[in-house]
Parts: sequence; C-alpha cells; structure tokens
Amino acid sequence: MDKFEDLKFYDKKNLDGGLRKKGIFKTSTNDKPLISIITTVLNNEKYLRACLDSIHQQEYSNFEHIVIDGASVDDTLNIIKNYDDKIDYWCSQKDKGIYDAFNLGMKLSSGEILCFVNSDDKFYSNKTLNYVCKEFKNKKNVDFIFGPVKKHWAVLYGYKPWKIHYSWGFYTSHSTGFFIKRNSAKKVGLYNLKYKYSSDYDYFYRMIVLKKLKGLGTKKENIFGVFRRGGFSSKIKFLDHFKEEIQIRLDNKQNKLLVLIIIIYKSIKHIKKIIKDFK
Repeated sequence: MDKFEDLKFYDKKNLDGGLRKKGIFKTSTNDKPLISIITTVLNNEKYLRACLDSIHQQEYSNFEHIVIDGASVDDTLNIIKNYDDKIDYWCSQKDKGIYDAFNLGMKLSSGEILCFVNSDDKFYSNKTLNYVCKEFKNKKNVDFIFGPVKKHWAVLYGYKPWKIHYSWGFYTSHSTGFFIKRNSAKKVGLYNLKYKYSSDYDYFYRMIVLKKLKGLGTKKENIFGVFRRGGFSSKIKFLDHFKEEIQIRLDNKQNKLLVLIIIIYKSIKHIKKIIKDFK
C-alpha cells in the first residue's frame, strides 16, 4: 500500500480548484479541532447537490471539505465548480476506484478528525459535526466513533467490536457514520487496493483487531447521517462481496477453522443469493 503522506494539492489531476487554490488553508484552534470531510464522486449529478448542501450547512464551522471526482462525464463537475468558494480542495482525474479515491482524499486532508461522506449520502442534520466534536471532547482516549445512520430499513446505531471475528455487522456505516482521529488513522494506514469491493472491511479489521484502536458507538437519538440505497456497495454482487470478505479474513491471519465455519454458515444462509449470482 502507498504511504499515508500529507499533500496540499494533487499534481496528477486533470482539473482542480477550491479555497486552497486561492491561498486559503484551514487549521485547528484550541477549542475547535479541524474536521476533514472527504467526498468521492463519479457521475452522480442526481444526488451530489444534496450531499454538498448537508455538509456546508453544518453549524460547526471549522471543517474542510475535500472532493475527489473520478473524471465524471455528466454534470457533476459543473456542480462541483458551483461550490468552488466552499470546497477547500477538489480535483478530477481517472482513478482505480472508490478506495483509491478514499486514499487520495486522506492524503489531501489536514484535519485532526477524518470522515467520509459519499456523494449518494448526506448528513442527517446541521448538528452532526457538533455531535462528533462533543463525543471526542468527552472521550479523549477514543480513537474513532460510529454514529447512528439512517438506512432505508432502520436507524443503525451502536458498536460491537467482538462481532468482527464472525460478522461485518458490528458497526453503523462507513459513509457519514465513521469518524477517526488523524493520528489514529495513520497507524492503520490507507485502504488496500487489492480489494475492489470490501476494502473498508479490511481497514476496520486492521483498525480493531491488529492495531487494537479504541472506539465507541454514540447514542441512537443523535443521528449522524443518511445512507442512500443505490450507491457503490448496493451494486456489488453478493458472491463477489462474500469471496473478498473471506480473502480479507485469511490475509489478516484469522483462524482458518473459524473462517471455514463462516464460509459454511453463510453459504447455507445465503444459498439463494449465491445461486442467483451464478445465473
């Protein structure tokens, strides 16, 4: 994996812009840590405005917004340019997929706290960043937090790290719900581009099991975000996801007998999905 280096601009872009290009760079203050919000997008003119508005309407003002576009060919770039005086830095170029874009966004970030808001998703209210800062202020020994996220079937909340050994249903959402301290993120490293569909699972496994970082789930009533159906993860076939999940467990040296049990159990539980993917 590439090194988690610090960048202010990206020299391999096709196009770029934002406040940094005008010489404006934000920093943390004593009472207001800078939060870096990373948005990745590719051809999403339909939902991008709602995503951007939810970010730039936050009550908490000390945040920077990094937007990574994968060389969109619809109206996405024009929308981004309309927010040029609000976005701290944006760039557009072809990449190797969403996790490559995540990595570039992390390198370009400079905040004490990092988060991701994918272009399909949005913050639930203008108080999300207030909730985040309050949690980190009150729990100084915590490396990361998972906040409640509204998905199409329910509000997901809580954090159950012990479940990671047999299930990925231990957290709320990567987009809009996951916030991590910059220094802690550097211990984990970048997203592994070996995994096309589930590199966030690998990231969380390294974060929780290998690096043993401390996290918490926040209260259900303070909803952080809205996860919209139809984004990147919603378009992946079950079998592709399943095979990569197993490879992630093996690559991270999880007990092979336990991995075998997981394979058998999930194969039986999801046999209809597996058969459908083979058709």
